[in-house]
Amino acid sequence: MKQRAVIGLSGGVDSSVAAWVLKEQGYDVVGLYMKNWHDTTGLIKSDCPYDDDIMFAEMVASKLEIPFHKVDLSEPYRERVIDYMFSEYEKGRTPNPDVLCNREIKFDSFVDAARELGADLVATGHYCRKDVIRVQDKDIYRLLTGVDTNKDQSYFLCQVNQEQLKNALFPIGDIVKPEVRRIAERLGLVTAQRKDSQGICFVGKVDLPTFLQQKLKVRTGRTVEIDKSFNYNVIETGLPGNSISDCDLERLTSPYDYNPSSGKTIGKHNGAHFFTVGQRKGINIGGYIEPLFVIGTDVNKNILYVGEGQSHSGLSRKGLFIRREDIHRVRPDMDIPVGISDDYMVRIRYRQPVEKARLYSRENGLYILFDLPQRGIAPGQFAAWYRGDELIGSGVIDN
Repeated sequence: MKQRAVIGLSGGVDSSVAAWVLKEQGYDVVGLYMKNWHDTTGLIKSDCPYDDDIMFAEMVASKLEIPFHKVDLSEPYRERVIDYMFSEYEKGRTPNPDVLCNREIKFDSFVDAARELGADLVATGHYCRKDVIRVQDKDIYRLLTGVDTNKDQSYFLCQVNQEQLKNALFPIGDIVKPEVRRIAERLGLVTAQRKDSQGICFVGKVDLPTFLQQKLKVRTGRTVEIDKSFNYNVIETGLPGNSISDCDLERLTSPYDYNPSSGKTIGKHNGAHFFTVGQRKGINIGGYIEPLFVIGTDVNKNILYVGEGQSHSGLSRKGLFIRREDIHRVRPDMDIPVGISDDYMVRIRYRQPVEKARLYSRENGLYILFDLPQRGIAPGQFAAWYRGDELIGSGVIDN
């Protein structure tokens, strides 16, 4: 008897070809479209074709001759992804809703809906891979990067666990994107040349300040410029040894300590909670040779700190810190014991190259120091660490 694989058909080319691959592999394939958002506040409509997604998904299912179903998961999506997103921005942090969507919806609520359709396995169109190894007589599932390094989406799955991986399938993880489109063209799928989705997962491309103003109030505050001559902590290159003190770990992973007297007031803004470190757009202050960038925010005093030019020292830091309770282990058997350090390759945002770093495990959490200073480290984002092509763990950046 064939195993039933329920695939999330999104109306895009990736999930379309993934469904075809599953069928070719002999699975009993069922397409399931999930509707997670209804509100259009803040949406840039010309870049957000999600209204057409159901139609495209249904046409693909018809072409592939597989059953097609729909499920509305907008309530858990709002509660567990969007409300969390608003809460984090209000605190001056920068969440990643796509990572949360995978953990809370695609590999949780969606799986429940798929099981109601008799699913043995659940598939997605992510560019990543999975395999299984035996460790101490136990099956361990490994999350691996996609073969297409330009499209690898393992980072978005950095919060999934062993139970979620166990019944997951990633049919196009070993196919490169151009080949996916060629397959879709050859099959005559209507999604073959459809643009990839952008913006917030299942919401679309948004004007972020407008979107956030649904719940976050506009608060006029000062914009303070920090001159390049500001006395920053020494940004060291290379990785410190295992004997580094906890004091130095805290120093090298802490945000820079700005205050209004550190610079000069050059304008106003509508709320420090609408900005994130490294941001260029939305500052709306001219008269500079080089563009201004956000280098820090203080949501309590509602102050936005900016610096001129891409080479401003305030844009880069040596490391970051993850609280113990925010550490997630995709591979629990590879946990770093307290007091031990180990070298990994680390990514702090999607499509950023992995960077050499050393992870220091302490009682209060995990300190990550990079070989080279990293640009735009933002609290609320996720750091994910890799060993070779395997994603080992991740955590929410605390500072």
